[in-house]
Amino acid sequence: MSEPQVFPWEDAMMLGLSVLRWSPDQFWRATPRELFTAWEGLSGGRRMEPALCQDLKRMMEAFPDSEW
Repeated sequence: MSEPQVFPWEDAMMLGLSVLRWSPDQFWRATPRELFTAWEGLSGGRRMEPALCQDLKRMMEAFPDSEW
């Protein structure tokens, strides 16, 4: 039997508050199933693999933050 996994709260909050632009009240009232369904809708029903460290580094080099 495998160990239960911890719910990825940081990822969930980033999706709900940043990507979906839900208010904190909307986010905390949503169920994990609703959040997952919203993600599936945005990703076209595809499950996406998390970015690896080297992927993030490559993206940061390709798209550096600019000074305003």
